[in-house]
Amino acid sequence: MIKLVAIDLDGTLLNEEKQISVRNKEILAQAKNQGVKIVLCTGRPLAAMAHYLTELDLLDSGDYSITFNGGLVQKNDTGEIMAKKVMTIADVEQLTQLAQALSLPLDVLSDGIVYQLPTAPEKQSLYNVLNKVLDFRPGTLLDVKKADVLNKAVIAYAQEELDPKIQEIPNVFHEQFEIIKTRSMLLEFMPKGVTKAYGISLLAEELGITQAEVMAIGDEENDLPMIEYAGMGVAMANAVPLVKESADYLTASNDDDGVAQAIEKFVLV
Repeated sequence: MIKLVAIDLDGTLLNEEKQISVRNKEILAQAKNQGVKIVLCTGRPLAAMAHYLTELDLLDSGDYSITFNGGLVQKNDTGEIMAKKVMTIADVEQLTQLAQALSLPLDVLSDGIVYQLPTAPEKQSLYNVLNKVLDFRPGTLLDVKKADVLNKAVIAYAQEELDPKIQEIPNVFHEQFEIIKTRSMLLEFMPKGVTKAYGISLLAEELGITQAEVMAIGDEENDLPMIEYAGMGVAMANAVPLVKESADYLTASNDDDGVAQAIEKFVLV
């Protein structure tokens, strides 16, 4: 019996217009009314998904989200952080040196604030194109040092230049960070051990829910850990091949109510 459904946003719950379909809303409401925990699991901060939580009526006491790709577990109604794993300033300093060596722009996230560091002054980060609701600020390492929390760092740049540069990242960085391509032009750096599966496991333990009672639905490389963790891992029809290969079930695409289809099949009774 599924008691918790962890759902990715982009490419999964959201269609290509970045909207939640009426069918998905209806089925998620039925699952919540049945007592199932509906948990949005995303690389975004909570502030960047508030409108989706409102749409889905997921702002009650007992509603939770996994944000920053598993770095934070939060209560939706208050924003209270139940568990977290964040970066240090030393981490950011290392990633700044890497971005400079790669000649690519680096953005550092502190909750809803994005500090855009001048690691490649002649190149403009594309992160504000992907996440329009965040607070983007030009910044330096001095600004980052004053930040209360450092959630993750990202490189957002044109895929044709980003992909070859990824191959140049030394192995030592892969040993120290979780490095994941989450969209065609977005590379994310998280503290080692932080994945969506990590965040879900913390929440599941808090709620007394086992792995077998978890369903995870996703489409991208950063969804793979939670697909493998969950008792029922579901890949979207538009998922990358690796996610499809690892899933227990292949549902319809994000434009064809794939989330609703999977929940209706395995969760609703």
